[in-house]
Amino acid sequence: MGQLLLPIFPGDTQMITMTLGVWEQDNTVYYLHSGVPIFSHESNDLTKFRYVTSHLILQGLCNNQDIADTFHVSTDSVRRWKKKLSEQGDGAFFKEESRHGRSHKLLPHVLDRIQGKLCEGRSSYSIAREEKISEGSIRYAIKLGRLKKNQGLK
Repeated sequence: MGQLLLPIFPGDTQMITMTLGVWEQDNTVYYLHSGVPIFSHESNDLTKFRYVTSHLILQGLCNNQDIADTFHVSTDSVRRWKKKLSEQGDGAFFKEESRHGRSHKLLPHVLDRIQGKLCEGRSSYSIAREEKISEGSIRYAIKLGRLKKNQGLK
């Protein structure tokens, strides 16, 4: 018969459940199961935190409320992260965003069409209503220099 080992956790480990704890050292967060590290990430890496905690729940090591209570986050957030992992897999947390900071409505052909209307002297408000976008989107594009206000009318 094998020898049973007592789980030994570092002294400042915050326990999530009876066998699962979280411990931080040198800007790295370690997740310990029965005293053995099973996951780790940098303390400021929110994406990996969401991934790891969701993974722990899906493995059955803890539940949503355990994570919410230990890390002082909302149970709704924990539920959303877990759902994202279970439905979309690991890649959902680590894929690059395809937009790269560009608006999904102000594409180049739309900007050309809006610029033509601005050159006619039309207001941002009327163009926004016609294009079914917010006036703020047009003003922001003007601020960034993607669109130019009609300078001829004064």
